[in-house]
Amino acid sequence: MQKSLSLWQLAGFIFTLAAGTLLHFLYDWTNQSILFAPFSAVNESVWEHMKLLFFPMFLFALVENQRFGEQYEHFWCAKLAGILLGLILIPVLFYTYTGVFGVSLHWANIGIFFLASAAAYLLETRLLRHNRIFCHSPQAALFVLCLLALAFMVFTFVHPDIPLFEEPTASVFGFCPF
Repeated sequence: MQKSLSLWQLAGFIFTLAAGTLLHFLYDWTNQSILFAPFSAVNESVWEHMKLLFFPMFLFALVENQRFGEQYEHFWCAKLAGILLGLILIPVLFYTYTGVFGVSLHWANIGIFFLASAAAYLLETRLLRHNRIFCHSPQAALFVLCLLALAFMVFTFVHPDIPLFEEPTASVFGFCPF
């Protein structure tokens, strides 16, 4: 079972990298369709890049739950911890390196996405394998993930005007149908 879990987690990592990359371009590929805006990057803001990690990981977790949900009592708690780690690492690493070097580099942003995804899946695997997560309610963890999905969708269209949501090259915030 441990080997099977590791293979599934590796598949999830690869899926997240591939799907996140596709979601980066999906909005433009669909002629900026409003139908795809909630799930894909509508600009180059840090928030939109966080969506690229969240939605593939959450989708894969829903699939993976069908295989492992019954075997791991705290499955959703481990998934929530991993996804939160990935979501925290993206802005922390981005703002750290851009603060130090004063420039945003495409290759560094891709590297951050890769590192955040890897860290998220490694944490999930460790928590699931060792069953060391303190969790009162896996259902509450799933509910929090659903709230995060809703927040990513809503904040695409309605968001605070803070740097996390700002497209750095055009000073645009969130969804812009123009």
